[in-house]
Amino acid sequence: MPTSALIRLLLAAPVGLLPLLTGCRTQPAAATMAGAAAPAVAPPAVAAPAPAPAAVDTATLGRYLRAVASDAMLGRKPFTEGEKRITGYLAAEFKRLGLQPAPGGSYFQPVPLVEITGTPAPALLIKGGKGQPLSLQYKTDFVSFTQREQPEVAVTNSPLVFAGYGVTAPEYGWDDYQGLDVKGKTVVVLVNDPGNAGTDTTLFRGKAMTYYGRWTYKYEEAARHGAAAVLIVHDTQPAAYPWSVVLSGAVSPKLRAQTANKGADKCALEGWLTLDAAKRLFQAAGQNYEALYQAANTKGFRPRLLGPLTLTGSIRNQLRRQTSQNVLGVLPGTTRPDEYIIYSAHWDHFGVGKAIQGDSIYNGAVDDGTGLAALLSIAEGFQKSATKPARSIVFLAVTGEEQGLLGSAYYAQHPVFPLNKTVADLNMDMLWPYGPMKDLTVIGYGQSELEDYARAAARAQDRYLLPDQTPETGMFYRSDHFSFAHVGVPSLYASGGYESRAHGKSYIADKRREYTTNMYHKPADQFSPGWDLTGIAQDAELYLRVGQRLAAETTFPQWRAGSEFRAAREKSLGH
Repeated sequence: MPTSALIRLLLAAPVGLLPLLTGCRTQPAAATMAGAAAPAVAPPAVAAPAPAPAAVDTATLGRYLRAVASDAMLGRKPFTEGEKRITGYLAAEFKRLGLQPAPGGSYFQPVPLVEITGTPAPALLIKGGKGQPLSLQYKTDFVSFTQREQPEVAVTNSPLVFAGYGVTAPEYGWDDYQGLDVKGKTVVVLVNDPGNAGTDTTLFRGKAMTYYGRWTYKYEEAARHGAAAVLIVHDTQPAAYPWSVVLSGAVSPKLRAQTANKGADKCALEGWLTLDAAKRLFQAAGQNYEALYQAANTKGFRPRLLGPLTLTGSIRNQLRRQTSQNVLGVLPGTTRPDEYIIYSAHWDHFGVGKAIQGDSIYNGAVDDGTGLAALLSIAEGFQKSATKPARSIVFLAVTGEEQGLLGSAYYAQHPVFPLNKTVADLNMDMLWPYGPMKDLTVIGYGQSELEDYARAAARAQDRYLLPDQTPETGMFYRSDHFSFAHVGVPSLYASGGYESRAHGKSYIADKRREYTTNMYHKPADQFSPGWDLTGIAQDAELYLRVGQRLAAETTFPQWRAGSEFRAAREKSLGH
């Protein structure tokens, strides 16, 4: 991950609030797979694998990258001509490579989405406190939005509750909702998790953010407890992004997955409060923010009503429903075709938009043209290999990553292939075109045994494994692998990106800083003939080796003890 303050800020920005960044949408939960036999599970060996029968070359990568990042793809935005072109191209390439369509004969998985453009009432009205009612102003004091597919949503005189960090984490002995019924109430919670944001680094995973620190989780947990509304207190230091980032994302239309109940199981209002607004709210309740903050960071904290305070607010919505597409192709296994290894990358970017220096096409060459090029190159590598995989290999290009992992989350909730027969997800997102690397940086290091596979493959390339260098930003929860992790499928998200083999660490730091400042989510992110693709080829070949090894085995890799995803996997496997 980039090391400058700017890059850390960009990486930490909330998903869905800032469409420039991505994130997760659901809590770890096991999918129901009744009737399927549980596969054997055993720790992997750590010996280095034999050399891969097929390698990935830069000429192949370059050919694919030029195609997917060309102006002809019109920036690959969902619901546009660009989507038709990129999804058609991917399906045609999968067919050309000899990959089979999904059951039913199609290379496409429809992903029904809804675009919600919300207009909140200009103020949240807080009644019942000392003195005059408190009026919190939209954009200045709060932002709000909704996942309910209704022309208007509202809460009226909803009692206010402070629920600490809004976390229910049995494995950490933590329950911020214990002993209080919040049905119909408005829950106010702190940003991040107790270990990451608080003063006691022995809590949770210390400065490494857990899923419980993600703002999306807090909305989901409040909804599970029946809250009418949930507001997160924004504090720049534990959030790692300023209020301006929250504001810029909150005012833009939101893409959401269509659901059968039209979002009725979500809170009517979701949103954020500025720190100053939260302090005024607590003062109106006769409470002190600093005292409540300290209490929330202490084990045994119990939620509490904020005096007699109630909240009234509403949002008017414009709705637009359309269907996007995931694209997938399958290389059937020879002896265990009903067990699956998934390679994933997202095809979407930002389309045609505001012109910058005369260019209005947001090509997304690095983000995530590189992942798509690697996906297709790995598929070609499997086909060229003399040894065909025993397990089936699924190549999955997903939609809506930039809007919040929508395509991968839809697949995880509507899997084409049973999740308890899915061995692993190997995800590729933003590979660096700056030559070969010494490192293989694993995002979410310490989560699963897939790291052992990655370490062995890296050793065969004379590389070393490097843990995520900014775990406090929660990057593990911000790309498509997470959608698989949250339903229990072990997932790997890794690439070289910190130490150039030829030029060292400072060279790569400068390159990444330059990319983030001048190219990231801008028209300037376009293919350059001067790029050195050998590092991307190196990462793709490593992923190829990991997949070949997984395909040859009969066991399934596990989540490590303490991972928040282990229980979901064990449940889906029937353990």
